Amino acid sequence: MAEVSPGVRAALKSLPSVDDLLKAFPPENYRVTRPQARNAVRAVLAEVRQQILDGMEIPDAGSAVRAAVREQMGALAKPRLGAILNGTGVVLHTGLGRAPLSRQVLDRAFCSLSSYASLELDLPTGKRGERLDLVADLFKALTPTEGVVVVNNNAAAVLLMLNTVAEGKEVVVSRGQQVEIGGSFRMPDVIGKAGARMVEVGTTNRTHLSDYEKAISGQTGALLFVHTSNYRVEGFTKEIPLPDLAALAKKKRVPLLVDLGSGSLMDQPIPGLADEPSVASVLKAGADLASFSGDKLLGVPRPVSSSVVRDGSNTCTKIPCTGR
Repeated sequence: MAEVSPGVRAALKSLPSVDDLLKAFPPENYRVTRPQARNAVRAVLAEVRQQILDGMEIPDAGSAVRAAVREQMGALAKPRLGAILNGTGVVLHTGLGRAPLSRQVLDRAFCSLSSYASLELDLPTGKRGERLDLVADLFKALTPTEGVVVVNNNAAAVLLMLNTVAEGKEVVVSRGQQVEIGGSFRMPDVIGKAGARMVEVGTTNRTHLSDYEKAISGQTGALLFVHTSNYRVEGFTKEIPLPDLAALAKKKRVPLLVDLGSGSLMDQPIPGLADEPSVASVLKAGADLASFSGDKLLGVPRPVSSSVVRDGSNTCTKIPCTGR
């Protein structure tokens, strides 16, 4: 171990202690918890100590530490989420919270969230209720769905969908649909995490119905169709239309699962925007179970997101406020 010079020892000795810094910058003054403040102070001290040991000249190490701690405490005190202007050109931007909630929705949500609410209580009977009942009827009105499950995000919905239907079995998916989206969501990894085994069919640019049919066996737990909403392969390509794949799944008595991505609830295309498959169209085409993200188009209290559909069922994280 290298010998520490007298100058380095003096610089290290001049550093204030954690307790002294916490007294100088009381956490309550910044509206942060004591553990948060302690961790921030220790991180600053560790960084300055390493700089001194690396030979960096710091004329007044104690003052440098105090200035850094003051900056860190101020940063901790700032709200994690703040209103900004979206100048990106992307209307529903993933990094900016996607679809904002209207003032009317926020007012109704405040009405429910500011007091106790009948979240899981059936008021007429006084017995325990089911929170999913809050959205089930809404989705039945919007889509030909039989049931609804709402989870944190679409990645979680896909994992639960696969785990429920195909755990310990094979999942057949086209090579051209093995997507990766933001946050390192990779379809092959999600299939593995769900306890299923992925069976690739076709090629990157062309997959035929016969590829799926040859891959189906006694070990097949599901066919998986993934909507490639964030990229496009053009030219010499072929993908199986969903109704054809649904017919094959029904013939082979294998569930057809669909990862729909954003999940438009509008059957009619919006002028000026690219056509996007709707939840209703996917279910009508024969999907047994579908998942989609509810926050992108509907809007939810950030940063929570997403949704899922089951057996002709849907989900979304937007829950209406019943008022008081």
